[in-house]
Amino acid sequence: MSQSREGGRVKNRAPAPIQITAEQLLREAADFQEKTAPKPKQRVEDFEELHEYRGRKRQDFEEVIRRTRSNISAWTKYANWEASQGEFPRSRSVFERAFDVDPTSIKLWLSYTEMELKARNISHARNLYDRAVTLLPRIDQIWYKYVYLEEMLGNVAGSRQVFERWMAWQPNEKAWTAYIKMEVRYNEMDRASKVYERLVNCHPEPKMFVKWAKFEEERNRIDRAREIFTMGFEFYGQEEEGIDKSQSLYSAFAKMEVRHKEYDRARVIYKFALDRLPRSRSTQLYAAYSNFEKQFGDRAGIETTVLGKRRIQYEEELTHEARNYDVWFDYARLEEDAYKSGDRDDAALARVREVYERAVAQVPPSDEKRHWRRYIFTWLNYALFEELETKDVGRVREIFKACLKLVPHKQFTFAKVWTLFAEFEIRQLDLDAGRKIMGTAIGMSPKEKLFKNYIELELRLREFDRCRTLYQKWLEYDPSNASAWIKYTELEGLLSDDERARAIYELAVNQPSMDMPELIWKSWIDYEYGEEEYDRTRELYERLLRRTSHVKVWVSFAQFEANAGAAIADRLAGGGEDSDEEEEEKVEKEPVEVDQEAVDEAKKDGLEKARKVFQRGYDDLKKKSLKEERVVLLEAWKALEASEGDAESLAKVEAMLPRVVKKMRKVDGEASMMEEYYDMIFADDETVNNPASLKFLELAHAWKQKAAMAEAAEEDSESEDEDEEEEEEAE
Repeated sequence: MSQSREGGRVKNRAPAPIQITAEQLLREAADFQEKTAPKPKQRVEDFEELHEYRGRKRQDFEEVIRRTRSNISAWTKYANWEASQGEFPRSRSVFERAFDVDPTSIKLWLSYTEMELKARNISHARNLYDRAVTLLPRIDQIWYKYVYLEEMLGNVAGSRQVFERWMAWQPNEKAWTAYIKMEVRYNEMDRASKVYERLVNCHPEPKMFVKWAKFEEERNRIDRAREIFTMGFEFYGQEEEGIDKSQSLYSAFAKMEVRHKEYDRARVIYKFALDRLPRSRSTQLYAAYSNFEKQFGDRAGIETTVLGKRRIQYEEELTHEARNYDVWFDYARLEEDAYKSGDRDDAALARVREVYERAVAQVPPSDEKRHWRRYIFTWLNYALFEELETKDVGRVREIFKACLKLVPHKQFTFAKVWTLFAEFEIRQLDLDAGRKIMGTAIGMSPKEKLFKNYIELELRLREFDRCRTLYQKWLEYDPSNASAWIKYTELEGLLSDDERARAIYELAVNQPSMDMPELIWKSWIDYEYGEEEYDRTRELYERLLRRTSHVKVWVSFAQFEANAGAAIADRLAGGGEDSDEEEEEKVEKEPVEVDQEAVDEAKKDGLEKARKVFQRGYDDLKKKSLKEERVVLLEAWKALEASEGDAESLAKVEAMLPRVVKKMRKVDGEASMMEEYYDMIFADDETVNNPASLKFLELAHAWKQKAAMAEAAEEDSESEDEDEEEEEEAE
């Protein structure tokens, strides 16, 4: 057994050189199949053989139906075979026996009637159809064949009688349509109209009324068609639900009037339906009305139609998401434009207010400010519309109050709302009310923007004492706000009260906690520099350096010294005179002699002071071992020397710049691993740390320069010798 199993295994799994497809296998299998011999044709020579043949066939059929009595196909084949032999009584007997098995088989009835019709036994076929429709009155196929038989025989009255029997069972609309088409074929229009009337009574649907009215319209009976549409309207009623179901009826009625050039009638029909339907349920009717107005209406009608269509779109969007405030903005803007472009009637105003009231009713569900940011603009737009368009001051005031009452001020507030409310009261010349509103806002929920807006309001009113009071309140509320201190000093500077400004700066820099103290120092330094108080500015820099030795402070201090010297030189040169006053007075002045030595001395003095500051900063940063900061300072120093200094000073600064070298160091936590890094080596650090190596490097550099000069001299001598040889050869 083991050997036989091994013999059946495939040992060579490589692909065969000649591949065989599945198609070839199927073809070979078909070729090798044994072909069965065809049955011989049997010819009947006499009646005895025929009788014997029929007996065998009947015996076979009887055997089949005995085994499968419920197989209707076997009964049908048996009966049709008997009919093909001309044995119609036997065929009918087989069909009747089959009816005992399944009297409701449609296939059996149709086969039986077809057999009788092929044999031209019309009476038998009629009797069968009559029996079938009596037994199976809901099978439309039998009715259709019965009617077709009578009509093909020219028995129109009989066909009509069959239809009447059929209609008594209230069939579907296709059966009624077939009845109507038969009457129309024989030009019985009045009968067809009566059938339509019975149809709408049986199936009172809008499309049935439309078909009936169209039928009457084709007969040029327009008044009758209008009566039919009116019947449909009365059947469905004039309530919202009924009009919604019969929209197609109204649309068809209006289109019929348009076809007969009754445009006013069509417009009345459309408006009648649209006025009684909600906008969200009349999309199709609005579309039909829009097309009608575009074709036959005037400009006002077209605009009204387009507005209605857009209203429906917005209503549908709001049905899905009621808190989509962008849709509310667009919807309100649409109604506002309609109000402005129209006659500004009360109906249009009511629509605008209705949209805004619905919008502000969609309050955000949470107390997070991010959910309220878009919502609050619905109130602001509402108030703006009432103020600009309707001039209703009382309503605007009520809108602002309602909005502020709704906002949870303990969690957050909106400075924009308070500010706009206050500005509205000021526009109404009620200054006390505006101030009271801003004071209430600061008392309820103080924030930076409220203080800024209130101060800006008082500045526009030129109430400087009130501005000072507000700044003091602001600083009491938030003394760490650098912006508040700076704005306060700017106000005092605007009023030219330098002592108060300096006192405020002094208080600011002495605050124990400040969010951005560097802004205070920068503002104070800029203030003193702008007032040309250079000694005070220098003193401020010194105070700042005692607090921090940041490289930016050193660079700014040095740049100040250079700029101060340049400013003094410019003033000595006469550049500081007010040219605007000269143009206003239009007085010609004599040229003034400029002391150029004093100008140059001022510039030089400022530059020397700047260099000293840079040197101090460099030494301080060097003491603290801050390499990157030293590089930043040297780059700034180099830029100053490049623009204002000479070549010697520039070379000195460039010599102080570090060189970058690549080094290796151990990785933290990994004693056996090393990593590369770049380090900056300054010349003065190298001198202090390793003077011998520095001396060696200097000598190596000098030797390299000397070797380069010697090599250049040799090349020059060689070129001279070659020139002399060429001249001799030429001679």
